[in-house]
Amino acid sequence: MKALVTGFDAFGGDAINPSCVAVQSLPARIGTLEVVTAVLPTSFRRATTTLRALMRREQPDIVLCVGLAADRAAISIERVAVNLDDARLPDNDGACPRDKPVVRGGPAAYFSSLPVRKIVTRLTAENIPCELSMSAGAFVCNHVFYALMHLAAQREQRLHAGFVHVPALSALSREQMVRALTLVLDSTRRMK
Repeated sequence: MKALVTGFDAFGGDAINPSCVAVQSLPARIGTLEVVTAVLPTSFRRATTTLRALMRREQPDIVLCVGLAADRAAISIERVAVNLDDARLPDNDGACPRDKPVVRGGPAAYFSSLPVRKIVTRLTAENIPCELSMSAGAFVCNHVFYALMHLAAQREQRLHAGFVHVPALSALSREQMVRALTLVLDSTRRMK
């Protein structure tokens, strides 16, 4: 089994993105699961193109995309991706879409196919601050989450896929984030 796990590059003048730091610190294996990591650009246009190419190349069984929610204090397990791009700020390419669909003609929303409640229960048991979140926002994180779930819906074989937000490093250490993502992947691996 193989998991593809992505973080995002730095955005908004920050030198680093905690999602990237955490993802790049993951072990290469979790039990029988091979873990491949990559960095997506914080770009509406380029992020999904990059993700699609990675999925085609790696042929993963699990795809976990990870982004930063700096205003949150816990790991957020996202439940719903909505077909809406509505940026307050421009992305790294200067794009600032307003009231645009992620996929023209696509469904209004997709649910994560990760075992979201089991993940929250497991992280809570490990004393990792976490929450079940109903919204990945309307910026590049949600854009990637929706595009991922749309790609997953078009595959013949089932793909477990979803999105997790990590907080700033001042709220949670890199080690805690890595532990949380490892548990997310392990919980999902056990579904297969």
